[in-house]
Amino acid sequence: MTILAISGSLRKDSFNSKLVALAPSGMKLEIAEIGDLPLFDADQETSGYPAAAQALKDRILAADGIIIATPEYNRSMPGVLKNAIDWVSRPYGTNAFAGKPLLLSGVSSGKIGTAVAQSHLRDVFLYLEARVIGQPELYLGPAKELFDESGAIMNDKTKELLAKALSALASEVGRK
Repeated sequence: MTILAISGSLRKDSFNSKLVALAPSGMKLEIAEIGDLPLFDADQETSGYPAAAQALKDRILAADGIIIATPEYNRSMPGVLKNAIDWVSRPYGTNAFAGKPLLLSGVSSGKIGTAVAQSHLRDVFLYLEARVIGQPELYLGPAKELFDESGAIMNDKTKELLAKALSALASEVGRK
């Protein structure tokens, strides 16, 4: 089972990038970078679709499932993540997310995690016909209490919740 993981953060020591790197045995996890995508421009959909956007789209199409870990900026998803979603879902009729099992998650420095950003993402991905995992929800925080210096999760309840979420994703992948 190949799972493509996307972090909505470009920050060097991003907690969300650490989160997407954690996968159990039985899951081949590949990390997709989204920082090299140009800003979405509908004119390029038909006249010079960017190679970086096509490469990301191809990786999503080839994956069995998707994990997205996002920070929350100004009570929503980061622009860089929305930009990637726009490229991969366009041009009309070539949406790579349609039918893909997708697990949303996120880590923040605050206690409510990334609930609002994930709510916005859930709306977007439901529109794009992704098979969004409903439960468990992964609104994780405060980040500095979850990870050690090496990026491993220290909190047992968080480990259990993450394992449950990855199991739900694996089950959804198995329903193809």
